[in-house]
Amino acid sequence: MAKLLSSYTANEEADKRIIVNAYRSLLRAIGSSVSKNDKKRIRHAFEISAEAHKSMRRKSGEPYIIHPLAVAKIVAKEMSLGTTSIICALLHDTVEDTEMTFDDIEMEFGNTCSEIVQGLTKISNVVETKDTTQQAENFKKILLTLADDPRVILIKIADRLHNMRTLDSMRRDKQLKISSETTFIYAPIAHRLGLYDIKSELEDLAMKFTEPETYAEIKGKLADTKAERNKFIREFIKPIKARLDTEGFNYKIASRIKNISSIWNKIKNKGVLFEEVFDLFAIRIILSTDQNKEHIECWRAYSFITNIYRPNPERLRDWLSAPKKNGYEALHTTVMGPKGKFVEVQIRSERMNEIAEKGLAAHWKYKDGTDQETKIDEWLKGIREILQTENSNAIELIADFKTDLFKDEIYCYSPKGKVIVLPHGATALDFAFEIHSELGKNCIGAKVNYKLVPLSSALSNGDQIEIITSKKQRPNKDWLSFVKTAKAKSRIKYYLREEKRETAKEGKVILHRKLKVKGASINEANIQRLVKHFGYDSETDLNYAVGADNFDFKVFSTFKFEAGKIIPPTRNKPKVKKVIIEEEEDESINRKLSSKEFELVLFGDQSSTKIEYKLASCCLPIPGDDVFGFVTTSEGLKIHRNNCPNAKSLLAQYGHRVVKAKWAKNKEIAFLTTIKITGIDDVGVIHKITNIISGELRINMRSMSIESTEGIFEGIIKVFVNDKKDLEKLIKNLKKLQGIHSVIREDN
Repeated sequence: MAKLLSSYTANEEADKRIIVNAYRSLLRAIGSSVSKNDKKRIRHAFEISAEAHKSMRRKSGEPYIIHPLAVAKIVAKEMSLGTTSIICALLHDTVEDTEMTFDDIEMEFGNTCSEIVQGLTKISNVVETKDTTQQAENFKKILLTLADDPRVILIKIADRLHNMRTLDSMRRDKQLKISSETTFIYAPIAHRLGLYDIKSELEDLAMKFTEPETYAEIKGKLADTKAERNKFIREFIKPIKARLDTEGFNYKIASRIKNISSIWNKIKNKGVLFEEVFDLFAIRIILSTDQNKEHIECWRAYSFITNIYRPNPERLRDWLSAPKKNGYEALHTTVMGPKGKFVEVQIRSERMNEIAEKGLAAHWKYKDGTDQETKIDEWLKGIREILQTENSNAIELIADFKTDLFKDEIYCYSPKGKVIVLPHGATALDFAFEIHSELGKNCIGAKVNYKLVPLSSALSNGDQIEIITSKKQRPNKDWLSFVKTAKAKSRIKYYLREEKRETAKEGKVILHRKLKVKGASINEANIQRLVKHFGYDSETDLNYAVGADNFDFKVFSTFKFEAGKIIPPTRNKPKVKKVIIEEEEDESINRKLSSKEFELVLFGDQSSTKIEYKLASCCLPIPGDDVFGFVTTSEGLKIHRNNCPNAKSLLAQYGHRVVKAKWAKNKEIAFLTTIKITGIDDVGVIHKITNIISGELRINMRSMSIESTEGIFEGIIKVFVNDKKDLEKLIKNLKKLQGIHSVIREDN
């Protein structure tokens, strides 16, 4: 190593120390889990990577080799992957960033390492096409590598985690784009692969950059309540420890704090205050026991705990009998603890705990071929099946997979008792496709618990389903409106395209025959004239219209046919014209915003860049909000808040259309915004609210809608404010009113 580092030409004893410390940290993470020969191979990979990257630095200024070393450490320590994955993590950027080739890697480390690094490089190098965005195609390639060799995506997640941990050194617009892509793509995949800790950290780091003020506020409140929380936890576990010790359990007890982004989601979705989030933490009991006894021991521990604290029967989650799709097994219960506080208790074995923390890698370590422990393999098989289906639109693929990645699961049964795991809200038709594609294709109905139901019937936990089929049945596009799983959607789209192709094939024969009768030549130019004249997107669409009997050949009486050429009558084509105008407008905007360092100033002096824009109605941004511009296909430039409900999707899928934007100081313009207020419906409460808005703060109010139920009111108030400070002052003053429970800003 000394010889290698002596070749560094940077300034730099300091750099050498940083690199040596990072390498030693990796070796400590690997520990004694690999052989001496494997350690030599890892050392060799490090030396090659260090040499390849020796003249490169990260945005933070540190030597670039620190990044591959950090990724390799995450792979080894936080994912428990083996030597091959560690080597590939060290080499993951070499082909993309240096002169090293895949052949070089194969020669030094073998074919498997070369293929994994190729997979990682393919994810990074995606060519943008006309019909899909770069990020959407990126996602599709991630899924392809996941189906081929899951180690590729595991290393990519480690790569993304380290990039998120060091995102402070990036430009603000890059931070937003990378953070949104992380929560849109990488966190859901980490969740599905069982990497819960990594998924939580990715979400928190993304929130740190997309909603920095809220993130800092919740982080501060967690720190302020830490001492009180720890005291409560000690009191809570004291009788549990005494009982488990008496009963002879070998165990560990730990506590887990809910991650910041999950707390914020609960505050938003439930409309509660930070102090009212009852599951800020959970108690985890990890039992050391033989694998063949672990279910019995978990239930035994459960019985003792629920003898001490009263359980909430609605909050029992039995993932021992029916593990999640990602292999997660545990017993969860929520009990009433001291001082009237609910506490979630998780009970699991050491094996289950390792799978819960390390996800996919630990799952394979313990895999023994039983039905319960092949759920991840079934999921990966399902991904392969979907990706083998033609799918021309990567954005659709994202939408379909996002449905599956984060949804809660239900467990249903076939007539023979086989357990089928589906996302919450799945229908009888989803069940049919999950069993087999042909079964779904020919499905005409189902019996749920022996009762006949339509295809669209939503299933519940524990349902037993028998599928009824007919060979005459064919999928139709209405099915797409109610199926929930990516597999069902993908196969239905495939069958519809196949049917369209067959119909178009028949239509092509009919069209050509009609044209020959008219004396027209069958050539590309003539066909494209027809496509353009009738406003079809392609020749296939024209042929399909003919085959589906949706084309009136009488229209040919207005055409001219001269020397084999088709001459359509001149007519206006408003639909086509509109598309051309939209494209021209977008190109014009993009030309004006072509500079990477350009930052649009809202309501300020834009001098040479006179660009019109609108404020997005989905989030109603106001001065003071962190915002970005988005070039739409039909409405020009729109301004969104960074924490807009649609921001994650826009930034992740259409990053190339995003424009940096900031507010100029301007107190002359008022902006419409919405607040939601809840509280006790006491006498005069409405008068107090309006007095603060219109009287004390002199804010113009556009509308107020108040509904009261059983002594509790909920109101939606739309007001005009000059900027975010005005809004924050209004919210603060309203919260001071007696009986007011919560005041929050609402998206539209």
